[in-house]
Amino acid sequence: MKKKYYLKAPAKFMIVLLAALIILILWHSLRLGSYFRYFFGGKTYSNADFGIADYHSAVDRDADGIDDQSDILDGARKYVATKPVYMSKYYDGGYPDDGYGVCTDVVAQAVLNAGYDLMELVNADIERDRSDYDSDVGDKNIDFRRVRNLIVYFRHTAIELTTDIGEISEWQGGDIVVFEGHIGIVSDKRNKNGTPLVIHHGSETQKDYEQDILELRDDIIGHFRIS
Repeated sequence: MKKKYYLKAPAKFMIVLLAALIILILWHSLRLGSYFRYFFGGKTYSNADFGIADYHSAVDRDADGIDDQSDILDGARKYVATKPVYMSKYYDGGYPDDGYGVCTDVVAQAVLNAGYDLMELVNADIERDRSDYDSDVGDKNIDFRRVRNLIVYFRHTAIELTTDIGEISEWQGGDIVVFEGHIGIVSDKRNKNGTPLVIHHGSETQKDYEQDILELRDDIIGHFRIS
């Protein structure tokens, strides 16, 4: 009769431990790659590199001959090209006029470039459906500069899309992405995985305004397209 050989408990434990260690190393390698691209940048790709068609809206709200989606993307880039300094302040006219700004100002300026005045539009939506908003709304100079209000507004008025970044063809430059307490404009540039970069303004220490951050975030709560 042939002898049966069984792994002793310590040997089994070592195999499980080794397998777990390999998985951990692979996971960290992927995360480190994302962090490296975040801090130091890297090669970027276009829709064409992944066989994805560029999205163009059928709407041209400001009648400038450029569709909304392109206008929004252009507006985001024009705004961050002014190199706004991160600071949260109140402005009597709503829109910052002194070179300072926060994440919501990237979005407000981007869509304004397409003819959408978020200060007026959010205020009008609050007046129509106030119960959907937090109780402290009522000042149109600041309401449109709060992420918690913008996600309600976009759910009321925009096209809501997937929050799964693995569905790369569903993400297009000019879309709006909302995180917990943060917001930005989706770039038309992509990383090697096809995941788009984000044009945003998150802190005073931020190195660049267009960054590869989606794979580093686990708090995406909204993804929208204006038209």
